[in-house]
Amino acid sequence: MKILLTGGAGYIGSHTAVELIGLGYDVVIVDNLRNSSEKVLDRIEMISGKKPVFYKIDCCDRTALEQMFSKENIDAVIHFAGLKAVGESCSIPIEYYRNNIDSTLALLDVMKKNNVNNIIFSSSATVYGAPDTVPIKETAPVGRCTNPYGWTKYMNEVILTDAAKADPELSVVLLRYFNPVGAHKSGFIGESPSGIPNNLMPYITQVAVGKLKQLSIFGNDYNTHDGTGVRDYIHVVDLAKGHASAIEYAMKHKGTEVFNLGTSVGYSVLDIVKAFEEATGVKVPYRIAERRPGDIAECYSDAQKSKEILGWTAQYNLVDMCRDSWNWQRKNPNGYEG
Repeated sequence: MKILLTGGAGYIGSHTAVELIGLGYDVVIVDNLRNSSEKVLDRIEMISGKKPVFYKIDCCDRTALEQMFSKENIDAVIHFAGLKAVGESCSIPIEYYRNNIDSTLALLDVMKKNNVNNIIFSSSATVYGAPDTVPIKETAPVGRCTNPYGWTKYMNEVILTDAAKADPELSVVLLRYFNPVGAHKSGFIGESPSGIPNNLMPYITQVAVGKLKQLSIFGNDYNTHDGTGVRDYIHVVDLAKGHASAIEYAMKHKGTEVFNLGTSVGYSVLDIVKAFEEATGVKVPYRIAERRPGDIAECYSDAQKSKEILGWTAQYNLVDMCRDSWNWQRKNPNGYEG
């Protein structure tokens, strides 16, 4: 069976490619390489023994997508492609709306023309906004997003749900990620942000390796156990395995279903710093900064539904996440570029 990964050269996509190849799937990657590197394809081959088919395509380009679909007999799509930084989305919202929504619309059009009826969408816990209670179940209210990035995820969920209502053959699985961290244990693939990282763990590892002076912790006056924001951090390999489980489910399912992918445990920013220092023996200097726009105090999952229906649970703990993140950063201080 052949699986298309849009944005598959990225952080989560590359790890998912490794898992899918290991399970015997054929993988095709489409990526415009705006936030990724073509070098990841060789790294995937180093781990899995097989190099994915690759097309340098922007998913907003319907013509290019149609040409690719005409060459590849795609059975299912995992849609990762999209801009993904919360802070940046507040600065350039129009670009986020245009890119993240247009790519989904183009993809759905081309899928329908080619009779491809299975799609797993890379959604986010940001669709929940500031939750009424934690842990967050899939039945919690959505559409109370606090930033444009979150709104694009929510809008895409609505678009995909409506498409499935209109087309009884379409199978849509919405995967709401919490906070992916870590890297493949080999150290060959990991998170390689361009410029200053937007996410916590790569920022910590870049401070630890000496690329950045210190970590900025945005706010220490939240209503949490130590005043810093609490999130559900999930190892990227666990997340990748969740996509493999979702593919199996999608192939025998019609309509729309949504699953949280998280650990069901919340850790604060300072918890992560402490765990990293304990796992690696490396100190992480930090300073307290003002809160960032769009951030919330606390967000972690109830992932019981994924366990019951997909047969999936997170296996890696916080020490694993920190150790593997550091292993990747040590071996690749400049990411894929050095």
